[in-house]
Amino acid sequence: MTATAEPSAKPVDLFSPEVVADPFGWYARLREEPLPDTGTLNIGTMMGGPDMWLATRYEDVLRVLTDPRFLTNPPEDSPLADIRAGVFKAMDFPEDLIPWMANKLNTADGEDHTRLRKLVSYALTARRVNQLRPRVEQITGDLLDKMAEQGKDGSPVDLVEEYCFPLPVTVICELVGIDEADRADWHAWGNAMATMDGPNIPPALRKCIDLSRELMARRRVEPKDDLVTALVQAQAADNNRVSDDEIVGILFSLVTAGHQTTTYLIGNSVLFLLEHPDQLARLKADPSLWPQAVRELQRLGPLQFTQARFPSEDVELGGVTIPKGTPVAPLLLAANTDPRRFPEPDKLIVDRPDSDSHLSFGKGIHRCLGQHLAYQEAEVALHGLFSRFPDVSLAVPREEIPWILRPAFTRTRTLPLKLA
Repeated sequence: MTATAEPSAKPVDLFSPEVVADPFGWYARLREEPLPDTGTLNIGTMMGGPDMWLATRYEDVLRVLTDPRFLTNPPEDSPLADIRAGVFKAMDFPEDLIPWMANKLNTADGEDHTRLRKLVSYALTARRVNQLRPRVEQITGDLLDKMAEQGKDGSPVDLVEEYCFPLPVTVICELVGIDEADRADWHAWGNAMATMDGPNIPPALRKCIDLSRELMARRRVEPKDDLVTALVQAQAADNNRVSDDEIVGILFSLVTAGHQTTTYLIGNSVLFLLEHPDQLARLKADPSLWPQAVRELQRLGPLQFTQARFPSEDVELGGVTIPKGTPVAPLLLAANTDPRRFPEPDKLIVDRPDSDSHLSFGKGIHRCLGQHLAYQEAEVALHGLFSRFPDVSLAVPREEIPWILRPAFTRTRTLPLKLA
């Protein structure tokens, strides 16, 4: 018998300072201590918005991500408003910009999603990413040279600013086709989003919308071997295939997601490994473990949850009947540290045999297109750093490292290192 689908318990606000400051502790609590009448699920909210169900256990989260009845948009006849609108309202976000904040590749359903994903997927296949590896290694080597020069007298070097950010943003901008002169503006946009800097998000967003339209116009006249050119050429061949606004949305999706998450992964991974010298020693002794280690680091990585899903019909999940259109948030970090799926889930084990079954990149039709690129960049970056500077260490005590604490992500604001 399933539990009631109208719980009355007070929901946990995933945006609250307490949860943001201790995501591992709170998500474990939500996973292991479900409320009465909620089955294996829990109840939450975002910025005081509508209540939603929280999927926290691995099997429940996997089901939400892969069951085609769970949509990324509420059904048209749903009695509940889209919870995303409430978040933007709480941020006092300009209404005309709200549509641009939707990650079109991730929020589209059905035929729209298939159409847009096909337009982009060719640029991020495993084969094409493998062809990019020499360029990724070249960029990595150049950045390591620059860091060596900066730290040659023993001065601390900020790994986030000098390495974690420039590597992935350079790679994704080259792949997509963002010209070098415009990258500082995309950096400003990414930083505003990463820090939830409300006042600076709208102007940065407007600037990047204008830059995207200018870039599309340039590529129509001067095509290059990049994704923007491919998109405008696909549009020229068939006007119904993709609109100008959809191209802009694709650029936002790829450039933002393509550098933010990898930036966070590299920085957090360096800190994890410095805190686990036994695991770092294993990687130095056997570099063939790096690909597997990166997957394990991603399992414990910065991404905490992904966008809510809305059932297209009444669905039973975790012992509860979820009414049609009721939001369900998949808590990825809770699933990735579920002891039912991962033995000793809070430990970093670089050769964990099943680490690739983590859910950080999603599953099903919305699985992250850039996962192969993220893995490759992190592997090259981490192996390169610890090979070039085998005695690298923190330049400040661990407790003095500043963190950016925001919903969905946790990362170091800076990471000062001594390279000697």
